[in-house]
Amino acid sequence: MPDTYIHGHHPSVLASHTWRTAENSAAFLLPELTPAMSILDVGCGPGTITAGLAERVPDGHVTAIDAVPGIIEKAAVDFPRDNLTFTVGDVYALDYADDSFDVVFAHQVLQHLNDPIAALREMRRVAKPGGLIAARDGDYGAMVWYPDMPILTEWRELYRRVARAAGGEPDSGRMLHAWARQAGLTDVRRSSSNWTYSTPKERQWWGNSWHDRATKSFFATQVLEGGHATREDLERMAGGWLEWAANEDGWFTILNGEVLCRA
Repeated sequence: MPDTYIHGHHPSVLASHTWRTAENSAAFLLPELTPAMSILDVGCGPGTITAGLAERVPDGHVTAIDAVPGIIEKAAVDFPRDNLTFTVGDVYALDYADDSFDVVFAHQVLQHLNDPIAALREMRRVAKPGGLIAARDGDYGAMVWYPDMPILTEWRELYRRVARAAGGEPDSGRMLHAWARQAGLTDVRRSSSNWTYSTPKERQWWGNSWHDRATKSFFATQVLEGGHATREDLERMAGGWLEWAANEDGWFTILNGEVLCRA
């Protein structure tokens, strides 16, 4: 079964992705970087994290790949840098020689793959001896929020059901270290970090994002075509997100698992 990116590229999804930076999404990797390193960013999306990595290797180079040509084309326009190249690529068949990069990085990618272990093996192949393979993924099963709203629990279970039907693993954050070991990586540093949305501005942004994603994005298409829920169910969940966002005590945290592996 081919990989399916169940979020799609609706504006509500891209707004979430462009919020991500090297600081808020790759902090576990940044202390390892030195100015002349070569980096491969696998599944770079809009390139906001990638651009931050490129700033930290001014004497090196960052190559960023994604499977969607339109996303790559826009990222190249948005982040023109001499030490940054965007190109279309396939994580299972990287178009680079063995031992090509000091760092190979994947952010929120492995959870969407049918075979994350094969992807990690391919990432290891193109990493230089002694180089780093770094990955960070969310864990839907470990998300927590306040107040305790059954409608959000219903949304989460729906999301996990749809993701697994597409061949992904929505709880991948807790599994990264095990996948790395199965891929043949033995020097694996494990960590975790959070994204938290609790201020009025954060709640409005996050709640509105999932309101639209629940009803307008490719996720909604997958839900309906797969018979996982009805349009009415999605509308109820979208309303639940707005209700959560309007609550002054609202709080939502996403746990992200991280691995930093030495090739």
